[in-house]
Amino acid sequence: MAKQYGMVIDTTRCMGCQTCAVACKVSNDVPGELYWAHVEGLDGDLYRPTGTFPKVKMNFRPTLCNHCADAPCVKVCPTGASHIAEDGTVQIDKSKCIGCQFCAMSCPYGVRYLNEEERVVEKCTLCEQQIAQGDLPQCVKNCVGMAKWFGDADGDIRAFKGVRGETIGSFCEEFSDSDVHHLPDVGNRPSFLYILRDHTWKGEE
Repeated sequence: MAKQYGMVIDTTRCMGCQTCAVACKVSNDVPGELYWAHVEGLDGDLYRPTGTFPKVKMNFRPTLCNHCADAPCVKVCPTGASHIAEDGTVQIDKSKCIGCQFCAMSCPYGVRYLNEEERVVEKCTLCEQQIAQGDLPQCVKNCVGMAKWFGDADGDIRAFKGVRGETIGSFCEEFSDSDVHHLPDVGNRPSFLYILRDHTWKGEE
């Protein structure tokens, strides 16, 4: 495996606008009321501010498939439909999926859904066709606040790139290792990281 693609999300820059979720839904033709990505508040309530007036702020956390390096969804899939691709992303071969939803039940982040029309499980693909051509995922390209950055999770995260070609290290406010967090790791090794400065992380890592 040559790479382990992942994403860095600067929660300080996320405005909670949901543009990334809508762009993902439209570009991937996600049916009905399903979304492959969603944005929530750090405390679980999307629009609840933290702090005491006048020092009040709001922090948001986009959540989608973390394309785990040791993905439990892959381990429990009885047909091999869920698999890890050469670029490290977790993908679903719809021709092998039987809709049993074992993978959805095993996902620690609840980001897999059953497409009722096709009777197959779907999720974020990290726009595999686009990244194979050297492009960025749609959610990164459409992030209004430039909060989402894409790159090789095995490399320097400061080299992750955004929609205008800059790196997160050159564009965003400086951050330390203590500002970098991830969602709960239950042995799945998520490849997505979250930057949160001057605030208590409640991602339960």
